[in-house]
Amino acid sequence: MPTTDMTQATPRASAPAASSRWLRTFRKAGPGSALLVCFPHAGGGANAFSAMAAALPEDIGLVAVQYPGRQDRRAEPCGEDIAGLSEGAAGELLAYPGRRLFLLGHSMGALVAFETARLLAERHIVARLFVSAARPPSHDWQEPDLDGLTDSEVVTGVRRLGGVPEPLLDDPETVGELVRVLRGDHRALRRYRAPADAVLPIPVTVLLAEEDPKNSASQVRDWARHSTAGCGIERLPGGHFSLTDAESPAVPLLTRYIREEAALSQGPGGGRDDGRDRDGSVRAAEAGAAEPAALIKEILLAGLRGVRPPLSTDLTRLEDAAREVLEPNAFGYVAGNAGTGVSTRNNREAFDRLRLVPRMMRGTARRDMSVSLLGHRLPSPVLLAPVAAQGAVHPEGELATVRGAAAVGLPFVLSSFASRTLEEVAAAAGPEPRWFQLYLPTERTVAESLVRRAEASGYTALVVTVDAPSFGYRPVDLDAAHSPFLQGIGISNYTDDPAFRADLPPEADRLAVLAHWAGTATDPALTWDDLAWLRRCTELPVLVKGVLHPDDARLALEYGADGVVVSNHGGRQLDGCVASLDALPAVRAAVGDAAAVLLDSGVRTGPDVLKALALGADAVLLGRPYVYGLALGGQHGVEHVLRCLLADLDLGLALAGCACVADVTAELLTPPGGIPGVHHP
Repeated sequence: MPTTDMTQATPRASAPAASSRWLRTFRKAGPGSALLVCFPHAGGGANAFSAMAAALPEDIGLVAVQYPGRQDRRAEPCGEDIAGLSEGAAGELLAYPGRRLFLLGHSMGALVAFETARLLAERHIVARLFVSAARPPSHDWQEPDLDGLTDSEVVTGVRRLGGVPEPLLDDPETVGELVRVLRGDHRALRRYRAPADAVLPIPVTVLLAEEDPKNSASQVRDWARHSTAGCGIERLPGGHFSLTDAESPAVPLLTRYIREEAALSQGPGGGRDDGRDRDGSVRAAEAGAAEPAALIKEILLAGLRGVRPPLSTDLTRLEDAAREVLEPNAFGYVAGNAGTGVSTRNNREAFDRLRLVPRMMRGTARRDMSVSLLGHRLPSPVLLAPVAAQGAVHPEGELATVRGAAAVGLPFVLSSFASRTLEEVAAAAGPEPRWFQLYLPTERTVAESLVRRAEASGYTALVVTVDAPSFGYRPVDLDAAHSPFLQGIGISNYTDDPAFRADLPPEADRLAVLAHWAGTATDPALTWDDLAWLRRCTELPVLVKGVLHPDDARLALEYGADGVVVSNHGGRQLDGCVASLDALPAVRAAVGDAAAVLLDSGVRTGPDVLKALALGADAVLLGRPYVYGLALGGQHGVEHVLRCLLADLDLGLALAGCACVADVTAELLTPPGGIPGVHHP
């Protein structure tokens, strides 16, 4: 239950020059400087932010919104809905031309700030939205109907959240005013629910107090679906009202974001530069394309301000972190392996066995990580592997993943078994490259329909997975008797497909649809002739994924493929399988230099990528680590994983003595028998 700020001293604030009913100025700032606009909680007034205004530096101004029905607007009725409150605030914020506005909403104020930012979106004057102690706009906040509670019951809720000294709660006059305003604001709050597709074109930063009894990380992470420019969560000490404390821990953080955002906005001519990274500190486009290793400097400089990365930079540690936040069945689905897990362990052991032999004094001050692949120039030899049913680990699923990939310029390979349709993912990817992974279904009409949809949606390659004609024996899923697909997660491309639906009776219920999907989605009767049919069906480049034997690689090219992906499906299909990395040299030798050869399964670090390149891969596909990032932070988490991997790879090139990817050859690896010229007793 949002509570009131009636304990604050009388605000030393002034209205703008236009004598605004809605805005109170607590800290003026010079022309062109940043302005923080604060939206109070239910029951609160503008003076809730007076202490914050006093703590901010001089280069940041602060105004606070004054809702009707309280303090100097007590004679007016409380606002009837969130829309009316946001319209009032937005209309008067237009009186600040030339200012970069940063909106900060606390509790109910987060919803008012969100809607205000939506109203101002076309004016391009809002740089970022901060939200505190608030669930996402599309969620049901499950707030009680205060009109049905006694005054005493309302006060009990206020006590639970804090924010009002106990002596004031013993004063009948104060309690009467508090309850009146809270009831009015709660009527507006209970009427509000934003549609799930309501989004902002600006980044959103969620301020999460660690001891807030009302909000948790899992409850607030869906804010990510309401921004197309990225969303991150910043944890702060304290409870529900720590934001408005006299010594608010949020002030240094807000100052950093605002100052760094302002610095990044000064492109040529002082205009706005929208190439921001998710947290406004380093633009991902620059960090990913020009010098990924700049991430190291960014992190260390932030450390001087007491800021640490939200997730570990050791990508091998993310699995354990994801275990803590994911529902057990969802975690088991992602982390589970075939059989006893030997194939998965083989993948990592193969990387660990290889040793790099770096060369010195090679002039690697600037590195070029770009590669040519299937007729396109890519910024690095890394793509995001197709992983099915990502909606099982995050509400946005593949949409958050593809936005994270797009932010750093990496191609995303969308699984046939995605929880979002290929059209939805293409729209979220924008102009960035994406490929479509296809499990050839039993019905060629469905296969052709999926291919035509991929072509129409701008996918530039097809990846045909051939190592899963049937699902592997995965004890973790079997012991839990769980599959996300049987929950309807991961079948959207089929249920949205006209050819698939044409084979269903009009009255088909959920179970009938699932049964039809299970009988159609994979085909154990596939032969190489089916690949030849697909080659005739499309002009898109075709890669065959799941090849380990060199003869299969030759057959793939013979039947029309443009390349292969050396893969044992991350150890999720056949237990006791050869590691992908061990199979790579023979596959490369079998197909020659003209065909594209990629590798997945077991890639975790920059040096892993170097080892794969040295053994003949043109690029690698990264799988589980980015899914763990998705689980931990949505788009924000995916970006973090990708930027860390690229930084590690960029530094690996420099430290190995390679100025570009073409410099990575087998000579970088310790040969059998040891380094030439070294005596081995």
